[in-house]
Amino acid sequence: MANGPSHEVTRLLMAWGAGDHAALDQLMPIVYEELRRLARRHMARERAGQILQTTGLVNEAYIRLADVGKIPWQGRTHFFGIAARLMRRILVDMARGRKYRKRGGGALQVTLDEALLPGAARDPDVMALSEALDALAKVDERKCRVVEMRYFAGMTEAEIAVILNVSTETIRRDWRLAKAWLLRRLTETDRGHD
Repeated sequence: MANGPSHEVTRLLMAWGAGDHAALDQLMPIVYEELRRLARRHMARERAGQILQTTGLVNEAYIRLADVGKIPWQGRTHFFGIAARLMRRILVDMARGRKYRKRGGGALQVTLDEALLPGAARDPDVMALSEALDALAKVDERKCRVVEMRYFAGMTEAEIAVILNVSTETIRRDWRLAKAWLLRRLTETDRGHD
């Protein structure tokens, strides 16, 4: 995550978190390309027929970020983790809306890379993945955050370790256990729909 000087991003995040809304306007041009990269990563997992484009996802995330109250930002990595979580929620909201409009028609699908769910029989839809992550958060919030930051934001184990204030080995173990938990949960959900 190398766009813009890190210290400038952190300074603007701190100012924005303290209530300076002008800091957000200064921040966005610096982080825009990185947000587009995150959005492209999310959109690449979407099935054909998705009406939202990368720029639209970035813009929607920006609107939601602008509406967020004061956040004690921990730096640029924390910011991109929150942005990735918002993008996930936007896509889930769209999938729910589309499913309701089609009266139970297929929800938007998201492809999980083999690193997350090796050997999965089929790709889970974005709503099933979101529900599985929500269930994981109830069991272990940190493991859920690790998945969101690693998978959705593309953060390294070292970056996540700094944000969560734990060792890299702990993140590696959380990632491995979370993948296994999600695979089991998604497989059970899939069997329940057969």
